[in-house]
Amino acid sequence: MGGEKKKSEKARLRKGINILISTPGRLVDHIKSTKCIHFHHIQWLIMDEADRILDMGFEKDVTVILNALNAESERRQNVLLSATLTDGVTRLADISLHDPVSIAIGDEISHRTRPEEEAGREAICSPACREEDGFAIPEKLKQHVVVVPSKLRLVTLAAFILGKCKFEKQHKLIIFFSSCEQVEFHYKLLLKVLSGGLGAEESACLPRSSSPLKFLQLHGSMEQKERTAVFQEFLQCKTGVLLCTDVAARGLDLPQVTWIVQYNAPASPAEYVHRIGRTARIGCHGNSLLVLTPSEAEYVNSLASHKINVSEMKMEDILSSLMKDDCFKGCRWGNKKSRGTDPQEVRERATVLQTEFENYVHSSEGTVQWAKKALQSFLRSYTTYPKNLKHIFHIKSLHLGHVAKSFGLRDAPQNLSASIAASPGRKTKLKSKRGRISVPSNFGSPRQEHTDTNTPRICGPAGKV
Repeated sequence: MGGEKKKSEKARLRKGINILISTPGRLVDHIKSTKCIHFHHIQWLIMDEADRILDMGFEKDVTVILNALNAESERRQNVLLSATLTDGVTRLADISLHDPVSIAIGDEISHRTRPEEEAGREAICSPACREEDGFAIPEKLKQHVVVVPSKLRLVTLAAFILGKCKFEKQHKLIIFFSSCEQVEFHYKLLLKVLSGGLGAEESACLPRSSSPLKFLQLHGSMEQKERTAVFQEFLQCKTGVLLCTDVAARGLDLPQVTWIVQYNAPASPAEYVHRIGRTARIGCHGNSLLVLTPSEAEYVNSLASHKINVSEMKMEDILSSLMKDDCFKGCRWGNKKSRGTDPQEVRERATVLQTEFENYVHSSEGTVQWAKKALQSFLRSYTTYPKNLKHIFHIKSLHLGHVAKSFGLRDAPQNLSASIAASPGRKTKLKSKRGRISVPSNFGSPRQEHTDTNTPRICGPAGKV
């Protein structure tokens, strides 16, 4: 795999092996430069995440691997594995398989609901057919959605984390964001504010617990050693929060993950399925939460058209977890006892928490610029939703002042477009507190991470971020 020394890999190959697990790029490298590698006795070739292999540009590498294997082994069983069927899987099947047979996990469910259908499928079905049939979701996975105004997104996320990891305990959360910058910003913000990492004076009124909340981050801009260390640490901890991009949406088996939170909605139902696939694995129970704004609520119908059904969770129920810790009690309440889940007091406690986030963000010019950078990154990713979702995720529907609040900024940045390299094209007007701000509708990079094609599986595909 990429990031490892080829010399030590060659030494292991010389000793002889039974099972070789590799990334395509590194295997091609060994085929071209390592004399001790041969495939005389290969019996199985398994290509995992087959729907992404060609999408990531591995077509030439796969061809080299297949040619090398075909030259030395006449009889071999090829297997393609994928949670979703796409055009890429069909193309890869044409390249690598002869008379393929499809084995679908949803076949048994399909037989029970529609017994008149054929008992099996002789070939891999088309993406259109799969979309029509919908996706197979684990039975023990409970899916939820919460609709939250933009200005309350940050405190709602924080309240959800506190409710699951501090007050209930024994929960492991994975939270998906749409860009590396957002992951880094929210990691530091949540770590400092919720874990009391601000120092004695600054954290005087913040939540206390016998064991501080554990936050970890994982994204495509991290070095391979960092990613591996984060993966191992999250694997071993009993409770914690992993903030990540879609780099962690595939290929990672993280046991005991109880909640998947999609803070930024995925660009397709397939991405949604891969994200929630990190929980409820191999018969275990799991939960997922999709966070949407009121203007994005129609996305639920888009998921339903693919037979992905979610139940609504109330924002007020999430924020009410702040009532369990008096450190969020406003000055108005003094020493008075909390009155259950009084809506007014819940709102005031949410205001206290929002104020703490804003105080930290505005504690220095550096943190303000960091928040603005994360905000810019969010806006870039928001412009890259596919055409069929533009009517739901359109940048014109964003209120920039309210979105800025979700990044701990007190006001909408007035020089946002000036800090972004000018690019040709139509300009989109964003609403803000002080009028309208023009930013190019096509500014920024696409929803892609910088990944090494030779990196190991923990890197995952160059997922949309």
